[in-house]
Amino acid sequence: MSNNSLNAPALFDLTGSVALVTGAGSGIGQCIALGLAQCGAKVACLDRRDDGGLDTTIEMINTAGGTGLSLQADVTNRESLDDAVARTEKSLGPLGIAVNAAGIANANPAQDMLEDQFQTLMDINLKGIFFSCQAEAKAMLRHGKGSIINIASMSGVIVNRGLEQCHYNASKAGVIHMGKSMAMEWVAGGVRVNSISPGYTATPMNTRPEMVHQTKEFEEQTPMGRMASVHEMVGPAIFLASDASSYCTGVDLLVDGGFCCW
Repeated sequence: MSNNSLNAPALFDLTGSVALVTGAGSGIGQCIALGLAQCGAKVACLDRRDDGGLDTTIEMINTAGGTGLSLQADVTNRESLDDAVARTEKSLGPLGIAVNAAGIANANPAQDMLEDQFQTLMDINLKGIFFSCQAEAKAMLRHGKGSIINIASMSGVIVNRGLEQCHYNASKAGVIHMGKSMAMEWVAGGVRVNSISPGYTATPMNTRPEMVHQTKEFEEQTPMGRMASVHEMVGPAIFLASDASSYCTGVDLLVDGGFCCW
């Protein structure tokens, strides 16, 4: 590409693209779904929740002048995800972008953790990502192109001081390495797979009143001195979804305020 043919703003333009976002009913997933729509993508928003969160996401997309599709589905159910991808393509067109943000977090000392707590988190955070990627890649490989972005965590890279959550940390490490492995399996088919690993982020879960003392510790431990806003995950997602990252696959992008440097 010569300098004269470079059009940098166009690299981030998602006009005409079709995206699917899991975990789109709240937090990071909701914010990324809106950001993709604002950049021109038609966005299918998937969540298992029935508390009105998906409706809010669709309303935000509509208010921004975008096109949204609401899908209630469970990421731990393979058939449910296959159906969600089929409905997305029937309503919006060929799937080209996927952001898998569905996930849960909880803590318990390893020696006290019951099997149900361990398995439920793994089913959603790791198996759910696998099923999501599998369903999305089937469609993208048919089209010969696509970008899959998985939301992991810096907890997949480090052990959080003071947090007893070995199952969560293991699930996010699995998401990172599974994504790299998928990236290599699907690279010849034109499908890129990357992940975003947020640091401490001001999601509704982390800003509950009872979390105020722990939130202060999170901020003190982070070099930038604060938690991330959910909005600060949108730019990285748009970068990885767009042609701006066309030579990136198998990448885990840390968005942690410098936390992993210490």
